[in-house]
Amino acid sequence: METINDFFSILSSFLWGWPMIVLLLGTHVFLTIRLRVPQRKLLTGIRLSVQKDKDAPGEVSQFGALATALAATIGTGNIVGVATAVALGGPGAVLWCWLTGLFGMATKYAEGLLAVKYRVRDEDGRTYGGPMYALERGLGLKWLALMFAIFTALASFGIGCMVQANSIALLANETFGIPISLIGLLVCILTASVILGGVRSIARVCTFLVPFMALLYVLGCIFILCVNGNYVWPAIQLIVESAFNPSAAGGGFAGATVMMAARYGIARGLFSNESGMGSAPIVAAAAQTRNPVRQALVSSTGTFWDTVVICALTGLVLVSSILAYPDISYADGAALTKVAFSKIPYVGAPLLTFGILTFAFSTILGWSYYGESAVNYIEHRHGNRFYRILYIVALFFGSIISLDIIWNIADCMNALMAIPNLIALLLLSKVAAQETNKYLWADRLDEDME
Repeated sequence: METINDFFSILSSFLWGWPMIVLLLGTHVFLTIRLRVPQRKLLTGIRLSVQKDKDAPGEVSQFGALATALAATIGTGNIVGVATAVALGGPGAVLWCWLTGLFGMATKYAEGLLAVKYRVRDEDGRTYGGPMYALERGLGLKWLALMFAIFTALASFGIGCMVQANSIALLANETFGIPISLIGLLVCILTASVILGGVRSIARVCTFLVPFMALLYVLGCIFILCVNGNYVWPAIQLIVESAFNPSAAGGGFAGATVMMAARYGIARGLFSNESGMGSAPIVAAAAQTRNPVRQALVSSTGTFWDTVVICALTGLVLVSSILAYPDISYADGAALTKVAFSKIPYVGAPLLTFGILTFAFSTILGWSYYGESAVNYIEHRHGNRFYRILYIVALFFGSIISLDIIWNIADCMNALMAIPNLIALLLLSKVAAQETNKYLWADRLDEDME
């Protein structure tokens, strides 16, 4: 087992090395230019996300699809992950993370567009889509579509299921003293009550849970920034300066380099918002929308909320706290996060705990739909029911066992998901550009898809 773990650890480091980072970031920049900067239509995307297209084809509202995607995307990486990037790459990592989210909005836009463009409806009236359908219907690459579906199904059991259940169980046990097996059983029951109802049930819960948990977390961050008021502007200056000159941070950050700041900031941004990974377009395909561009704009706002807002706020909280309290340790990302939130009187620690618990649970819900859709693509007749049962069982075992090897396998599967998806995005970029010109830049967003 140790040998297998070492193998996947090495493979994960290779897959998430500079080639993948350059490929993902390069795709973000390429699509930003190719699609004529769709990020400038952010406000339109936000407006569309809260409107309903009831008569349009699809299973859930545009906001329901966005909330489900955000449920899977907003996770512990937005909290502890950003702190780890700061600890390893210095304050400048926050700027690189933010820039990755800004450019990543174009990739998330293109993913959502292609998902709706190539989605299908089965005999029961259910809608399915995502990179596997774009690869098959848009490029004729059925074998690559199957590979993506397999990688997605496997990844859902790792990063979306067992890892999150383990985080919930350990945190609840450490904070409240509840037995781990009992927490595992409770997580299974809560998850089953939601996912057995399908995408409509998942979207309904996420529509309530995601805005609530995100708003509560953002308010907590704003409170800390008010407490650290005298250090907010210096923190912004330090973040910008140390992104290009890490020695400006001084102290223990003096050993950091521009490459380290860029690597950890970009990697955290990419992993956090999942732009280019191919997961979010799976649920975007289920949205009720009259044309692909409307949902594409809504999808792009997911990266904005996840990285440009939440990750940036987290980074600013951490760096301002380092300046305000120079005696605290920044070497441990988790410890740094706890110290920063402890500055909120009485509710700081419970707020952080609640944030991590709800973020992890929402990730479980979102990824259950991704995995189920992938299994449905592979085996349409009997795959869904079997997958849901297996997913719930995996949650319990994930709660009670050590997960080092699961982490490494999940990281590998996530990277392997990204490769076929990026192939689809790059080879179908002409289609995405044509649809964008037709509906967005020709001001025809209210027209139905032909």
